[in-house]
Amino acid sequence: MLSLSSGRIITAFCVALALLTLQGTSALGQTREANAPADKPSSLRQGDSVGVFYVTKVAGAEDDGVRPGEQLCYRCRYGSSPMVMVFARRTGGRVTELVKRIDKAVFSNRKRRLKGLVTMMGENSSAVKAAAGQVAAEAEVEHVPVVVAKEVKTGPLNYKLPADADVTIVVAKDSQVVKTHTFTSEKVDIAAVMDEVERILE
Repeated sequence: MLSLSSGRIITAFCVALALLTLQGTSALGQTREANAPADKPSSLRQGDSVGVFYVTKVAGAEDDGVRPGEQLCYRCRYGSSPMVMVFARRTGGRVTELVKRIDKAVFSNRKRRLKGLVTMMGENSSAVKAAAGQVAAEAEVEHVPVVVAKEVKTGPLNYKLPADADVTIVVAKDSQVVKTHTFTSEKVDIAAVMDEVERILE
């Protein structure tokens, strides 16, 4: 009898769960909807690890031994070096000036192993590659690679880049995030970013 009662209880539970799943306006569905904003990924925070992600090189860093069109993980190549990584969905505005400043900083601080990376993202792969080439040309990039993310629409998922930010900058040292900045393309605070770069070199 005990075994039969347990079986009936389990069967009843499964039926109830199935009914809840089928009802689009069920309490379970409403709970998930209500919690949706809390479940959205946020930007990387101080102390988070900077993970592996793969890109295709488009331009820049002519002397780094990587040819345009080659796929690789620059983050892996950089190891624990201090680094500043730009993830951009838009060009123009102050993005070009930011890239130019980072390129100069990487060259000036090469003995301190500073590394930089500019990753472009967008809806269309061909358009993103064209934008990457444009940014590299306009900023006259020589020392920083300009690349396209493998996850071209979102950027690396493990970096939790905000979908509503034109530009996200991750400043890292010893493989950990020091600071994350997010901006619109017109309001990139170049001074704040470069101040953070100076701090990781101290």
